[in-house]
Amino acid sequence: MKLIKPCMQYQASYLAYITELADEERYPFPLDFDCDDFAAMLQKNQDFADGVNLPQGYVASETYWLVDGVDLIGVANLRLTLNDNIRHCGGHIGMGIRPSYRGKGLGAKLMAQTIALAKGKGMNELHIHCHKHNHASAKMIIANGGILHSEIEIVTDNGNQSNNAVAIVQRYRVCK
Repeated sequence: MKLIKPCMQYQASYLAYITELADEERYPFPLDFDCDDFAAMLQKNQDFADGVNLPQGYVASETYWLVDGVDLIGVANLRLTLNDNIRHCGGHIGMGIRPSYRGKGLGAKLMAQTIALAKGKGMNELHIHCHKHNHASAKMIIANGGILHSEIEIVTDNGNQSNNAVAIVQRYRVCK
């Protein structure tokens, strides 16, 4: 298993991953990029890494794919810097494991490799956040040296103010 930059070689596996996710909320956010034109989607990932054509409020971030042979099994996104909003709620690392590969400890491996990449870039303090109800993510963050720094309440926008809910986000830090 290794981390690679997004590339054409894994197009079929990527599309199968997206199909497998179905209507599930996608993490990290680059999985929401339109992949009908796969080359354009790869370029958009590179633009984000280069800090080019970023939407308002976004920061430069690098996407990595965890692959095993011809299979894409996980995706990580490493924000290279944080703005105030992302520092408050979002953090440096977002990631997800393909549904058919979950429950095998691969998330912890993906996080460990992503943290190692960040540290190789001189990032000595990483903010990693997850929803409090996401026990698997919290366990994975702690297994990779995360220390709970704080919890915050956020209002989730369901498109209808009467249906909005409050969620608790746990904010962890991983240092050196």
